Amino acid sequence: MNANYRFSSDTAEIDRVQVHRWISEQSYWAPERSRSRQDAAIDGSRNFGIYDSVSNRQVAYARVITDGVTFAWLCDVFVDPTVRGHGIGKALIAGILEECDPLGLRRIALSTNDAHGLYSNLGFSTLIAPETWMERIVNPGV
Repeated sequence: MNANYRFSSDTAEIDRVQVHRWISEQSYWAPERSRSRQDAAIDGSRNFGIYDSVSNRQVAYARVITDGVTFAWLCDVFVDPTVRGHGIGKALIAGILEECDPLGLRRIALSTNDAHGLYSNLGFSTLIAPETWMERIVNPGV
C-alpha cells in the first residue's frame, strides 16, 4: 500500500452508509442486510478501515468479533472495487493482524469464497481439523 492510503482502527471513522452499501449491495455473503443489522454488527465488533489520505474517503472495511483473549472471527472484509489490485486488501488484513497479535489470541478464523491467496500469504491456512468444526445456519444471508 502506498502513502495515498492509511489504515485506522477507529470505529468513529467508519463511513456506515458506505459500509452498508458495500455489504448489502455488493457482497456475496450478506446481500440485502438491513442497515440496522449492519450498524449493530459494527457496534458489536472491532472495526478497521483503509482511507484515502487526501479525501479521507473510506476504501476498505473489515471487522473482527472477539473476546479479546482466545478467539477472533474476521468478517465483512470488503475493498472498494475501484481500488482493488493496489494492495489495499493486504494492507487491511496486515493492519488487523498487527492490532490483534498483542492480544495473544489462539485462533483467528474466517470464511472466504474467493480470497484464499490473500489470506494464505498472511499466514492463514485451511482448517487443521475440519472434522471438528460445525456450524448452524439459522438465517442465511443476513
